[in-house]
Amino acid sequence: MARNLLNNGKAAVFKRYPFTIILKIEVTATQKSITLKIDPGSKTTGIALVQGENVIFGAELTHRGQTITASLESRRSLRRGRRNRHTRYRQARFFNRTRQKGWLAPSLQHRVETTLTWVNKFIRLAPIGSIVQELVRFDLQQLENPEISGVEYQQGELAGYEVREYLLNKWDRKCAYCGVENVPLQIEHIHPKAKGGSDRISNLCLACENCNTRKGTQGIEQFLSKKPEILKRILSQAHRPLKDATAVNSTRWALFNRLRMTGLPVSTGSGGLTKFNRTRLNLAKTHWLDAACVGNIGALEILTNKPLLIKATGHGTRQICRTDKFGFPSRYVPRFKFVKGFQTGDIVKAVVTSGKKIGTYIGRVAVRTTGSFNISTVGGLMQGINQKYCSLLHRKDGYSYAA
Repeated sequence: MARNLLNNGKAAVFKRYPFTIILKIEVTATQKSITLKIDPGSKTTGIALVQGENVIFGAELTHRGQTITASLESRRSLRRGRRNRHTRYRQARFFNRTRQKGWLAPSLQHRVETTLTWVNKFIRLAPIGSIVQELVRFDLQQLENPEISGVEYQQGELAGYEVREYLLNKWDRKCAYCGVENVPLQIEHIHPKAKGGSDRISNLCLACENCNTRKGTQGIEQFLSKKPEILKRILSQAHRPLKDATAVNSTRWALFNRLRMTGLPVSTGSGGLTKFNRTRLNLAKTHWLDAACVGNIGALEILTNKPLLIKATGHGTRQICRTDKFGFPSRYVPRFKFVKGFQTGDIVKAVVTSGKKIGTYIGRVAVRTTGSFNISTVGGLMQGINQKYCSLLHRKDGYSYAA
């Protein structure tokens, strides 16, 4: 439909990423509302636009939390080194910092802000009527005390989904005993139930059928008596909390509160319900399909099979001087970022008509004051492309895109 409208001159391209068209005539009919669904993750957040039972758009947003953490750690170590060497340094400010209520670490706050940025973009580009967010990955309180929500909850059609999804994440989707992957895994009691073992989450792990059968009703100390390293790892991991799950749960609450400030109705669902819906509909496990399965749904029809891959790259740095690993100046940055109307990070299309590099290249550009640019394409890096062959497709916005 979009292609026909463009070919007939009834619409024009409004944005390249995400690809959006705008009609050239005014539409007075009431548009059918679209639901924006979000599956927040530690490294990647899934996004889906659902209209009725149709999934019309999907995207996967990759965060840069680890990069932020590494940058802050590098800056801290450089400053500490200069203080210890008694070279010129900035005075430490460790004791005059106050944190607001609800403060999050920069790497966690980044997840909230980037997700909210894209929520606001979709609200401007499409008739979003409501938002559905996977609020909690696991019902941790229910896992520790199965009776807290009543027997009906435990015996309903969601029984076991919360526990199994938690264990899959905790044990990295591998057999705890032999480490095999990509095989059916069974929930296994570390301390056998036949010998008084409980159903608490700290007493459960995942095992392949062979290991589960061989272990039987043996105690784990007896079963792994000849493998002390594996025994030590399992016992320590059994009581280890899910660090990523805890961090993600904290950011999801912050995101939930920010989403409510948009003025749209916001509903929620749990990770166990998302997995139940995805399994019932026989869908692949991807971030954007997980987002489509968030909340209470019936049937789903997937109208797209190619999500937009969005990666947060940041807007660069304000530093006017780059340093080496010891914190000493190594090179300087030009004062003016634009060269011939382009800046590093823009997405351009270069049509080279002469020379050794004849062809068409689309990708992220790195500008040089000489006018000879480098373009990062899907096929690799193309160096030395003259600026006269380049035309702008998308201004730098702190993200890179792929299909």
